[in-house]
Amino acid sequence: MADLINVGKSDVSSIKLGLGTNKVGGHNLFKNLNDEDGYAVVKEAIDSGITTLDTAYMYGLGRSEEIIGDVIQNYDRSKLVIATKGAQNPDKDNAPDNNPEFLKATVEASLKRLKTDYIDVFYIHFPDENTPKDEAVAALNELKKEGKIKAIGVSNFSLDQVKEANKDGLVDIVEDNYSLVHRDAEKSLFPYLRANKISFVPYFPLASGLLTGKYNLGDANKFKQFSKDQFSDIMDALGVVHKVANKTNSTVGEVILAWYMKNPDISIVIPGARKPEQVDQNVKSLDIDLRNSDYHAIDEAFAEFV
Repeated sequence: MADLINVGKSDVSSIKLGLGTNKVGGHNLFKNLNDEDGYAVVKEAIDSGITTLDTAYMYGLGRSEEIIGDVIQNYDRSKLVIATKGAQNPDKDNAPDNNPEFLKATVEASLKRLKTDYIDVFYIHFPDENTPKDEAVAALNELKKEGKIKAIGVSNFSLDQVKEANKDGLVDIVEDNYSLVHRDAEKSLFPYLRANKISFVPYFPLASGLLTGKYNLGDANKFKQFSKDQFSDIMDALGVVHKVANKTNSTVGEVILAWYMKNPDISIVIPGARKPEQVDQNVKSLDIDLRNSDYHAIDEAFAEFV
C-alpha cells in the first residue's frame, strides 16, 4: 500500500500514516465520546491498512489503551505498531514524573491494558522538572533490552531536553506539536533530529480542524491563538490547497496529510478520528501523488508560520 519508514535506529517500521487515538476512550479530553465508536475507529483503521496506533495513558486515563488492547486481539500483533505514552503520576494528580522506577511501572501498566507483551514505541509523554532526562531514557533502554519496548521516544520536550535525553544516543523518535500553521520545530528541532537519525511525529497535524478546509473568514473567533490578520493569511494559504485538492479530486484535509507524508522530516502523521468515516477519509490521502510543484506551492503559502 505504501512505503515503510524505520523509527529512528530501531527495527520498528511503519507506513507514513497512522491513527491518533485521543478520541478513542479519551472521555477526559472530549465530550460526547462513546466507546462503541472508539472500537469501530480502531478496527476500521487496521482493516484499512493503517499499522500504527498512537495512544497514551492520558487518553481516558488508560481507557484508550484498553480499547486498543481489546481490538488487537483479533489481528496479527506482529504487523501492528503500538505506540503509547506515559509519565503522569496518579499519586501526584497526574503531574509529570520521569523517575526511572515510575516509568518502568508505567510501561508495565500499559502492557497490561494493551494486553500485549511488548510496546513498539514508548514515549515519555511530558518532561518533569527534576529527573535527568538521560537517566529516564536509560530506564527505558533497560526495558528495551528485555524486549518490553522496541523504540524509545520523548514528547513535548524542548530541544535542550531532547539533547539531554539523547546523551547516549538512545532516543529513536520525538512527538511534538507541529502543523503548517505551527512550524517552529523546523528551525529549532528538525536540524538536530536529522543529524541524529531521530524520527519525528507531529501531533495536531490538522490544527484542531483548522486545516481541513471547513472554516472561512467568519470563523476567526474560534481560533483565538491567531490574530485576525494571521487567520486571513491562513484562509488565503488554504486557497492554494483547495486548488491542489481540485486537481487531485481530494479534500483539503487529505492534501494536507499528503503534504506531511511527502515531507522528509516527518516520519509518521497521526490524524485522529471520532468516527470510522473519518478514518476512511484520512486513508484516502495515501493515494494522492503530490507533485513537487504542488508540495512547494503549499510550503510557500504557509511560509510565514515557520
